[in-house]
Amino acid sequence: MADHILAIDQGTTSTRALVFDPARRVVGSAQRELVQHYPADGWVEHDAEDIWRDALDLSQQALEHAGLSPDDIAAIGITNQRETVVLWDRTTGEPLHRAIVWQDRRTAEACARLHAEGHEALVQARTGLLLDPYFSATKLAWLLDNVPGARARAERGELAFGTIDTFLLWRLTEGRVHRTDVTNASRTLLFDIERQVWSSELLALFRIPEAVLPDVLDSAADFGTTRLLGGEIPIAGMAGDQQAALVGQGCLTAGQAKITYGTGGFMLMNSGDKPVRSRNRLLTTIAYRLDGQVAYAMEGSLFVAGAAVKWLRDGLGIIIEARQTQEMAQRLPDNGGVYMVPAFVGLGAPHWRTEARGLLTGLTFDSGAAHIARAALESVAFQTADLVEAMQADGAGALGSLKVDGGMAANDWFCQFLADVLAIEVERPANLETTALGAALLAARQVGVWTETAGDQGGVRFSPRMDAETRERVLGGWRAAIRRAVAS
Repeated sequence: MADHILAIDQGTTSTRALVFDPARRVVGSAQRELVQHYPADGWVEHDAEDIWRDALDLSQQALEHAGLSPDDIAAIGITNQRETVVLWDRTTGEPLHRAIVWQDRRTAEACARLHAEGHEALVQARTGLLLDPYFSATKLAWLLDNVPGARARAERGELAFGTIDTFLLWRLTEGRVHRTDVTNASRTLLFDIERQVWSSELLALFRIPEAVLPDVLDSAADFGTTRLLGGEIPIAGMAGDQQAALVGQGCLTAGQAKITYGTGGFMLMNSGDKPVRSRNRLLTTIAYRLDGQVAYAMEGSLFVAGAAVKWLRDGLGIIIEARQTQEMAQRLPDNGGVYMVPAFVGLGAPHWRTEARGLLTGLTFDSGAAHIARAALESVAFQTADLVEAMQADGAGALGSLKVDGGMAANDWFCQFLADVLAIEVERPANLETTALGAALLAARQVGVWTETAGDQGGVRFSPRMDAETRERVLGGWRAAIRRAVAS
């Protein structure tokens, strides 16, 4: 009987396909970096056709790497970069424009205008989100207004909108299925997270024709089948990348939290079956929905995490590989008073300052490449501390531990520093592919395989070692740097 799961993990900087066996081990994988397009200051785009070709090609490669045939695959799970917008022709499947990425800030002025007009209270009440270019609605409105003829065609029902999951599903099913799951729908600024429907009020506010929207399903559901890999394989699980990581980390009980460090950093805390409304500009979002039962989460988003390390490599040229940052940080006794605020595209939660820009402060003639590399790593830990503090102020209570995953979590020095500044235990799983695993677990659940709980596959726990005085001193330096970045 087919008992392996293929997970397609479409991220901001790369696309991956992974094959999991019933023991939740990766037995086949393939990955390809995604070209980033920057047509103007603050604009970020992806070629949706590149994403599609990579997803299909890498899925075939992963099967070959695993030595398996499509008959061995029980189902496919999809997880994706959230909020990124694609608009395409329903007849041809051709995108009308490059995908507008979640990092893109071109609609900052539109969001500011809506905020000034007093609409954020409605948006937050319905969606749990804030008026920010980060989310999908203003991006979609921009496409409808700026692609010639798009709005009229959308109103006639000729166009389809989706986040990346929906576009991949459309292509995998050869245009037969236009669906998404609740986690991705909840990130669009158009979905009522309590009533679990597209909001007519918000569609009117953002001027979005309902005809372009996909149907919304549970995170484990019948999303259709694909014949493009050989045979018929059901697509049975779908979740935005951060919610998928929450599932993959096993945070299925209220009070459990994880943070994923990819291009950005995304912390989610399971809040159970009731949405918790933040007083500190955190987000209320849907964690997952299974058998019609929804679980909510509190979320804080860092716009820049691993992207800061990528900048060290591509922008400054002071490293060749990300792993070099661990040795560079370790060789220094302290940060030398050097702080980085990585506000390359503004600041996310809990600051939400679109206009803020990156800052390096505290440089002296004694400062070198190692100080800058260490400051980049420390900045991600400091931003995480800001999120934890905000969640606790919202009544989340003291965290006993924090689960981490994503590329930066492989850095031992970073994980130890994170434990030190948070003053709690940091747990890193043996398998860092928790995002793909979450999508695989959802798909497996839907088709009825992997019914038994997998055994403990090990991991590493980092306990805090920093004394309280040092912790307060380094956090004080960070807070001063943040004030300067916001004021500049």
